[in-house]
Amino acid sequence: MSWIQKLYETYENCQASIGYSETAGQRPLLPICHSTTQAHIEIVIDGSGNFRRAKVITDKSDVTTIIPCTEGSAGRAGSKPVNHPLCDKLQYLAGDFSVYGGSVTSGFAKDPEEPFRNYTTDLSSWCRSEFSHPKARAILSYLNKKTVIQDLVNHQILFVGEQSQLLDKKEVEREKNATDIFSVVEPQDSAFVRWIVESDDTIESKVWKDRSLWESWIGYYLSGQQAESMCFVTGNDAILTTNHPKFIRREGDGAKLISANDTTNFTYRGRFGNAEQACRVSLDVSHKAHFALSWLISRQGYRKGDLAIVAWATSGTSVPQPTDDEVDLFGFEDLPSDEVAPANTAQAVARKLKKSIAGYGKEIGNTTDIIVMGLDSATPGRLSITFYRELTDSEFLDRLTSWHETCTWLHSYRFADKKRIWFTGAPAPHDIADAAYGNRGGRDDDKLHKATIERLLPCIIDGQPIPRDLVESAVRRASNRIGIKDKEDKFENEWNKTLSIACALFNKYNRKESYTMALDPDRTTRDYLYGRLLALADSLEGWALSEANEKRETNAARLMQRFAERPYSTWRTLELALTPYKARLGGKSVKRQWMIDEVVASFKPEDFLDDKRLSGEFLLGYHSQREFLHNNRTQAEVADMDDSAADDSETTNQ
Repeated sequence: MSWIQKLYETYENCQASIGYSETAGQRPLLPICHSTTQAHIEIVIDGSGNFRRAKVITDKSDVTTIIPCTEGSAGRAGSKPVNHPLCDKLQYLAGDFSVYGGSVTSGFAKDPEEPFRNYTTDLSSWCRSEFSHPKARAILSYLNKKTVIQDLVNHQILFVGEQSQLLDKKEVEREKNATDIFSVVEPQDSAFVRWIVESDDTIESKVWKDRSLWESWIGYYLSGQQAESMCFVTGNDAILTTNHPKFIRREGDGAKLISANDTTNFTYRGRFGNAEQACRVSLDVSHKAHFALSWLISRQGYRKGDLAIVAWATSGTSVPQPTDDEVDLFGFEDLPSDEVAPANTAQAVARKLKKSIAGYGKEIGNTTDIIVMGLDSATPGRLSITFYRELTDSEFLDRLTSWHETCTWLHSYRFADKKRIWFTGAPAPHDIADAAYGNRGGRDDDKLHKATIERLLPCIIDGQPIPRDLVESAVRRASNRIGIKDKEDKFENEWNKTLSIACALFNKYNRKESYTMALDPDRTTRDYLYGRLLALADSLEGWALSEANEKRETNAARLMQRFAERPYSTWRTLELALTPYKARLGGKSVKRQWMIDEVVASFKPEDFLDDKRLSGEFLLGYHSQREFLHNNRTQAEVADMDDSAADDSETTNQ
């Protein structure tokens, strides 16, 4: 139960954050005995329970509503769903629901008034208790008039026909993009209502933001729960619960971490006789732990389909996420953009990384626990913890620093406002999955990507070696340049992304080789030199094509996969194919030809003649040589032009 204990501690340390966040799209940290839902209609009444106005909630950023709930209503399902205590659907709130032809759920078909009776009975009990609240009393007073549907029809919120019966969408004449009730919910009788109670002495009129109302409901609800026993988490006697919260990874997520509703099969066989023997968690602890987890995932976690990963400090301070790359860690403002970033920026980025990590360490403190948790579900109703680690702040930050320093290369696939962001460091796990296996968006691809990210977590957090098959898969895809087609809706070049990530993975897997991102002219290994040759051939032909305004793949690009399989024989083909492009460029290509000759001369004869398959090292040589040419192309071309002019002058003098 360690995970639930840590989440409970986190909630207790973050009491000040309970309620709505100012960050758009972030889920609120809920008070206990509450839940969230999406509201469709907002009804405004006064403190005496008189109707004032109503509106349809069309602003999607404002629909999330904190509502009081019971154990039964929080997980309600079936033909007779349990009503919520205050905000709910029309079938529970409207005493005139059946009069206007509203359709109740099937379990209430024989007695359509039952949902309203159950709701008003529960609300009346709350209003009569010592925990009564003036807003709850005003709402009850209004509902007892049984005019909810009538008021909403009169204010043109709901639509009825000539027989005063609620209409379907197809029966209503409306504009195509009208912002009415049908734009947010269909059918209209299933709309969810929230309340605003306006009075002169009220500071907060919105019931879903009134902290005094939250506390009133919590006090009332807990006062009615009498059964107490020892909680396995705190070790104290407390009110236990067997119905634990859902909606953990996102709104509408029905999977639960703790569930014991299967009493007929093999849930307890051989171990326990009932759910209480297997797990005893108090209502207070369960709500706080689950609400903290859902808040943390929304606030700082990573989600991909059913997979959720989050790292947090029990103190509530911000921590770097293991699923982030340098752009996410530093922000776009602190990284170069648009202009090509030279490879020697690696040292500057490394210093910035250390400074950033040190800043996190100072903020977190020396004694704070850091938790890393991964969640996934095999079925819609069951959620599993697939990864869990507890670390000290120094362990976590040291391991994260090691990952970003060792799985590093120069990347240019991130964009901000259509401006390319260059950064040096480790790619994010989801980008590694894209590079290794591609991403066509199918269900099988999603499963493969999730499995890949889960495999990478131990490499980041535990320092385990990166899987060899993952490295080889990325190298194979990067070698198949012509086989990677960019999607039309993407701004970045997919192959360039795959290439730089493959280099980062190969560099990580072969740390003992001490590769550098800058071109290393002293490295004379066969694979590295062949990679440099391919980059030079690609550059020379690309230069010639650009001069002639031709837009097509170079021979080096088209034959890259074949080159990786049989470098010597393929190089002969490429070298012969360069002849017309050398002639087209004339003297301007002299320096580029010298560079090719210099690389060929660096080979050992037996290595150059060896036609066996290249390792991923050739990608490192290719990328480093290409970036060197790119960064120095202006000076090189000027020098080539000067050399060409000198050659022509010398020929004339002769």
